[in-house]
Parts: sequence; C-alpha cells; structure tokens
Amino acid sequence: MPAEAARPDPEERPLKPALLRGWRGRCPNCGSGPLLRGYLKVRDTCPVCGEALHHQRADDGPAYLTILIVGHLMAPLILWAFTHYRPDPLVLAAVFSVGTVALSLYLLPRLKGALVGLQWAKRMHGFGAQA
Repeated sequence: MPAEAARPDPEERPLKPALLRGWRGRCPNCGSGPLLRGYLKVRDTCPVCGEALHHQRADDGPAYLTILIVGHLMAPLILWAFTHYRPDPLVLAAVFSVGTVALSLYLLPRLKGALVGLQWAKRMHGFGAQA
C-alpha cells in the first residue's frame, strides 16, 4: 500500500485540450465553466466542476508571450508596408499603433488562459495535489 501512495496520480491530463480550453477562456478540467472573471482575473474555482484554479501562477508570462507574438507579426508588416506603399510616417505609426494595441488586447486573455491550462495539465504549482 505505501508504494501505491508514493506514485503520482494515474489520471492523465492531456495537454492539447487543456491549452485549447484555456485559450477559449474555459476551465481546463471540464471545458464548460468560465476561467476568467473580468478581463484577466482568474477565478478561484470553476463554478461548474469545482476545480481549484487559485494555484495558477501565470504572472508575467502572458504579457511576455503577447509582446513576442505581436512584435514578430507587426515588425515585418511595418517593414513591408513602408517599402511597398511609402506612406507618411505618421500615417504608418497611427495605423500600426492601433493594430498593435488591438492585437495585444485580443491575445492577452487568451494566452493567460492557455498558460493556466498548461499549468493544470502538467500539474504545476499545486494543480496535482490530491484533496
């Protein structure tokens, strides 16, 4: 019996569904309950299945990923637009500033949900503890 108690939980938590559920803003466990309360605040527990979500430690990870993705998408687009169309620099800055902000606001909560889903699937930061 003690050997069984030392083994990790045999229930597998598949990574891809957890990431997709988090991306959609749903509980990584059941996929039905809302993950976020407000724009970026993660709920303490899922209102549908009761899964504890307060363990998450997304911190600055979603912001770093958002900056990485938006920067790698926008920089080549700005270069392409400038070399092909030669717009006035103020027009270019105005258009791409709006695009950058809009893309950042779209990605930030989705990446936060995906990061919480990753932590849940990999049993990080207390998500693997048995109640």
